[in-house]
Amino acid sequence: MEIVIINYGAGNIQSIMFAIERLGFKAVLSNNPAEIQAADKVIFPGVGEASSAMLKLRESGLDSLIPTLKQPVFGICLGMQLMCKSSEEGNTKGLGIFDVDVIKFTSKVKVPQMGWNQIYDLKSDLFKGIPENEFMYLVHSFYAPNCAESIATTNYELEYASALQKDNFYGTQFHPEKSGAVGELILENFLKM
Repeated sequence: MEIVIINYGAGNIQSIMFAIERLGFKAVLSNNPAEIQAADKVIFPGVGEASSAMLKLRESGLDSLIPTLKQPVFGICLGMQLMCKSSEEGNTKGLGIFDVDVIKFTSKVKVPQMGWNQIYDLKSDLFKGIPENEFMYLVHSFYAPNCAESIATTNYELEYASALQKDNFYGTQFHPEKSGAVGELILENFLKM
């Protein structure tokens, strides 16, 4: 199985690579459109600021490639947010895969949300074998509100979508690669799709 991690200069790539290797798989890093299109599974990581990350995607042409992919695609953290319509962070137009706009938490709570929080209302094979209210690791200041494409919910100031799915596209706000054995089971579920 060919697993490609999109390497566009805005990802926590090493921890994802190590998690995939622990599961017995190998992944390659690539920003080559042909290699990404040919992959069986694509992982779209992201750490950093939305507008500069989108600029990197546009410069490489990956902004127009990613929404056309037909194989399973997994966006993580900022990767998931960039798959949405837009983000308030840097007033950024997203890839438009998920029909929701990413907004900032208010000043009523500590921002960024950093640490462990629960996921519940699990609605996808991505969460096969994962119990409700399991803890996942999150670091973020912006969130996707609950919407029709929500497949997991988390509460921090309010309930929001901690995972999204539309067709072959999946996204998690949390970091499965940093969430221990349960997070790695989510990665494994994705790789078996």
